Amino acid sequence: MVAGNTDPFPRFSVGELQRRRLAMVELMERAGVGHLVAYGSERTGSAVQWLSEWPVTREAALVLTPGEPLHLLVQHYNHLPNARRIAADCVVEWGGPSTITRLGEILGARLTEGQRVGVLGPLGYRDHRDLAGSVGDLVSLDREYQRLRLVKSSEEIERLEVAARLSDLAVEAVATQARVGMDERRLAAIMESAYLAEGGTNHIHYFAATPMADPDVCVPSQFQSTRPLQAGDILFCEISAAFWGYAGQVLRSFTIEADPTPLFADLHAAADSAFDAIAAVTRPGTHVRDLVEASAVIEEMGFTIYDDLVHGYGGGYLPPVLGSKSRPNLPTPDMVLEEGMALVIQPNVITTDEKAGVQTGCLVVVTGDGHRALHDVPRGLRRIG
Repeated sequence: MVAGNTDPFPRFSVGELQRRRLAMVELMERAGVGHLVAYGSERTGSAVQWLSEWPVTREAALVLTPGEPLHLLVQHYNHLPNARRIAADCVVEWGGPSTITRLGEILGARLTEGQRVGVLGPLGYRDHRDLAGSVGDLVSLDREYQRLRLVKSSEEIERLEVAARLSDLAVEAVATQARVGMDERRLAAIMESAYLAEGGTNHIHYFAATPMADPDVCVPSQFQSTRPLQAGDILFCEISAAFWGYAGQVLRSFTIEADPTPLFADLHAAADSAFDAIAAVTRPGTHVRDLVEASAVIEEMGFTIYDDLVHGYGGGYLPPVLGSKSRPNLPTPDMVLEEGMALVIQPNVITTDEKAGVQTGCLVVVTGDGHRALHDVPRGLRRIG
């Protein structure tokens, strides 16, 4: 990741962007398409930023034709000046009253007899229908693009490291500033204030708190509760601060003004053991089913999970997405780990009645001889107060 002394925005190197665009052109050739549309809306659609540096806001569409400059369309009109400053080596224009209509015009001027158009991103039914009506059948390349994102470049890993550090700041802020009487909305404010000044943005912040003596929540929640923290609670969280298209992910559990009860001590011991066992086999060449096998200590201790056990990360929610033996998720894919893959190992160990749980884990990168955790925030069941 590079940035000039006077450049106000983080940027990848010219070589990194060329690598990505060449990989996409090669993908297009294999798929038999002559043009590509990478589409995004409402802050989703990672391919637009991956190829152009522009984070999707309201709507964006990037046209890639080999041998032609990249052409970026953005919405709204007042986003255009910022897009022209940020987008790298692109023709940037307003999408007009209809981005899809403008795409049809651009592609219509480029298409030759027999050429097909590939598409990436969350293109809705009506937009897909209207664009296909202008340029012919569209070829989805989402699955192939996802495969490109599995192995990270050294510059991508550097940016993941920044996002992981910002995520650690958020967790440490909660660990040091949370107090009895605060609700989860206040915890979210504490967390975000830890990284906003350094350019971080919120990707997710999930919290849950419940009395250890009478628990009724086993997994962090996506929306914050107004329930105030109480002495004797367990608090657990899943935190991801993002930095320009890449997010960290760290998961931790805390007791509030009390030592853990025997149940929660056992739950966290199982989670720690599962994390260590999975991490021990996380290396190039490991089949992902071995990660599931390594988590067997969870069932051996009489527990199960609710959240994913492991998932790929860095530029999206990526394969492999794994559950445990007692709570399978998607079918276990037939794939092996490769150097440069990023994974979140996150055993959310719960009781089988789904009333009590803990969470631990973090983002790791597969290295040449094993793995490396990108987070430094201490592990373990920590006490607040």
